[in-house]
Amino acid sequence: MGAVIVLTPLLIAGWPAITAAVTAAVGSLGFSIMQGGLPVAEKSNAVTKTEIDIEDSEILESGGSTGEELVIERDGVRGVFSRDARGALKLCLEGRGMTQSLLKQLGDDLIGRVTQQYAYHRIVTELKNRNMTIVEEQVSADRSVKIRVRSL
Repeated sequence: MGAVIVLTPLLIAGWPAITAAVTAAVGSLGFSIMQGGLPVAEKSNAVTKTEIDIEDSEILESGGSTGEELVIERDGVRGVFSRDARGALKLCLEGRGMTQSLLKQLGDDLIGRVTQQYAYHRIVTELKNRNMTIVEEQVSADRSVKIRVRSL
């Protein structure tokens, strides 16, 4: 007997879990994590900036304050993941010579990867907690993940 489950994740976690998901996701896109909250690039006419609120996300109070940030960078594009005043995760991207639409597309790709990493780790952890064995994992060309499990 088999079943197919399609999940739409909600990002509700403490800052450490969000940081782990961001770290795992951005590496696959060629970004580097910057140490210590580096200041955002100087303001000038050549710098384009966009902010993206991540829907269905909440960083729990016990997991960090609104001052927590994770800074990433790749090829002159800098991104800052942070917690806004409402507790939601947000991403601010900026880059010199970049268009608003290009930054938005890059931000959407980043958010998609972070959400996928978060959901994957939550699912694998829950499967282990329920004494289920992962039999097979497949990652498709469209980056969708299929996990086959067996209940003991």
